[in-house]
Amino acid sequence: MPHPTGLEQRHGRRCKGGKCSCPWQATVYSKRDKKRIRKLFHGHGAKDTAKRWKRDAEGAVERGELRTPTATTIREAAEAFMAGAKDGSIPTASGGRYKPATLRGYRVGLDKRVLPALGRKRLSDMRRADVQELADRLTAEGLSASTVQNTLDPLRAIYRRAIRRDEGVTINPTKGLELRRPDGKRDRIVTPVEAAALIAAIPEGERALWACAFYAGLRRGELRALRWSHIDLEARVVRVSRGWDAIEGEQDTKSAAGKRRVPILDPLVAELTAHKSRTGRDGDALVFGRTATQPFNPETVRRNALAAWGWKEAANPEPGGRSKVIHVQVRADALEPITLHEARHTCASLLIAAGVNAKALSVIMGHSTIAMTFDTYGHLMPGGLDEARAATDAYLAQLADGPRLRLAA
Repeated sequence: MPHPTGLEQRHGRRCKGGKCSCPWQATVYSKRDKKRIRKLFHGHGAKDTAKRWKRDAEGAVERGELRTPTATTIREAAEAFMAGAKDGSIPTASGGRYKPATLRGYRVGLDKRVLPALGRKRLSDMRRADVQELADRLTAEGLSASTVQNTLDPLRAIYRRAIRRDEGVTINPTKGLELRRPDGKRDRIVTPVEAAALIAAIPEGERALWACAFYAGLRRGELRALRWSHIDLEARVVRVSRGWDAIEGEQDTKSAAGKRRVPILDPLVAELTAHKSRTGRDGDALVFGRTATQPFNPETVRRNALAAWGWKEAANPEPGGRSKVIHVQVRADALEPITLHEARHTCASLLIAAGVNAKALSVIMGHSTIAMTFDTYGHLMPGGLDEARAATDAYLAQLADGPRLRLAA
């Protein structure tokens, strides 16, 4: 039984009493957990330190900020989380289902970096300093800011769930970290004239695919899963409902918002009509597949596009025996390359320039929230302080000859 005051000195077997250096133990009781929480303090001033901890801990227990430590380790929590995320019993932060590609990324980050360093620690014992030390070490090893952020993502998800489910964890050690930000390099976005030139240079067999990326903004997985039954050329709309994962194959879209109707713009009507006539496919056949049932290979599409634009891929040796794939220009009239993902962003910029409102843009792009749209494309949207002032002044001027404005005092 602990001492009635909650403070006692823990003497060792060889201690002879008197003024010894044995540690002091402080104990508080959690009515919520119906268990005691103990902590040992060593060294000079241990008794005073134990008193202060006990006083602070009693307040923390009362506020629900201190719980009885859980015996679950980071490794155990990670395996339980991955199993639940895979079978759908653990949802994403937005309530959806984790995509296979996301879980594969989580698995790599956990197995390669997180669990070897932190796997044996108890979930409730983890401190921000432990996570910060891991992040600092990964950065020192030369990993990019994005890779470090991605490595910590599954750990963030594990702690969010543990706190939300009241699993003996009250502090999230993945918050408040000092992390380098990604370099901020934005995806390449081209003008409508450049987009038309890039599409025109593509061989006719894949021209409609690139046109759909540029003018409809579909994701790569959505382009791979697109079937003719999803396209209504007469109504000029694409009904997006499926995606294609590199490992799992055809599946639901990235999120519930991914199921959407996308308008077919004039340039895309012509390309899709010609493509349908050329392939002779219809119904449930894949629009851009290698065959009616097999999706296109993204690597092949990229290499074909690079060749059409006057480039080729080459390996560039790096220190440590590694190599990086780079693009090498092979024609004087080469067009600057772009990816399917960047073509999607170009579509968004085109819609913004045309005056499409943010809500409609969010729906067309398949974003879960309009906040995501602003975070992704806010830098492209017109209007700064000067524009806001000019627009408001013009509005007020229009009212000058009408009813007088009544302003609050």
